[in-house]
Amino acid sequence: MPPAARTTGRFAPSPTGPLHAGSLVAALASWLDARAAGGRWLVRIEDVDAPRCVPGVDATILAQLDACGLRPDAPPLWQSTRGEAYQAALDTLVNAGHAYPCGCSRRDIEQALLATGHPRERHAELIYPGTCRDGLQGRPARAWRMRTGACAPIEWIDRRLGPQHQDVAQAVGDFVLRRADGLWAYQLAVVVDDAAQGITDVVRGEDLTDNTARQILLQQALGLRTPRYLHTALVLGPDGEKLSKQNGAAPLDTGEPLACLERAGQVLGLPAVEADTVEGWLHAALPAWAARYPPP
Repeated sequence: MPPAARTTGRFAPSPTGPLHAGSLVAALASWLDARAAGGRWLVRIEDVDAPRCVPGVDATILAQLDACGLRPDAPPLWQSTRGEAYQAALDTLVNAGHAYPCGCSRRDIEQALLATGHPRERHAELIYPGTCRDGLQGRPARAWRMRTGACAPIEWIDRRLGPQHQDVAQAVGDFVLRRADGLWAYQLAVVVDDAAQGITDVVRGEDLTDNTARQILLQQALGLRTPRYLHTALVLGPDGEKLSKQNGAAPLDTGEPLACLERAGQVLGLPAVEADTVEGWLHAALPAWAARYPPP
């Protein structure tokens, strides 16, 4: 067997707005996890969805992280520079029969589901019915999809949530790898970049748990190592929904970074830390994290 890879974690924000309290929880958890294991911590700017990205916000995010003492061990990676790598991965999947072109619009999918007696439930995932799985049927190609029909259910152990299970074919269907507008889909980009950066441990918010099975499926199809996963508790807004940029979450006030870290630590279930500096707080928080989530 190959030697175990050195623990490497990452924080991967999208530059659609500055970091908020929920973002810091994920960043801090990933930093603590990598550092507690004596490993590396990296930052990736997930700007693959260019129309949603705000110019200059990537620099703001990096400055916010720096103010909180969270500094990566290598220069950040921008997904917008990675198109060739994503194309190579898609070519591999197509050549192996794992991916195919799709000519369906969103409306086509909804009508196909309705015709088969499976109308989409409100707020539910739009499960692709496989219309183009065996050919475009005269439609021009719009997107590329991952073939899931013959895939076994995916099982994994989340380090916080425990055993997880998802039948991707039933829960999601054949999911998009490259969108109709030519942009790369999140699932493919994340998998390719985690492998390229040598990520061994993915620590992120609990709202992303549902993505894990799709990413493991892609890792298996591309012959890539599957990282360990840990999904953290979320920061909720006054309405009980996840705090996010979309619902107006206030930007992180890095004028008081120590207070920001203390609040993030509380969300992560860490005991109160006595410290006068950011560096002192981070150092004191490391053994508490290691006790809660022992390094591999």
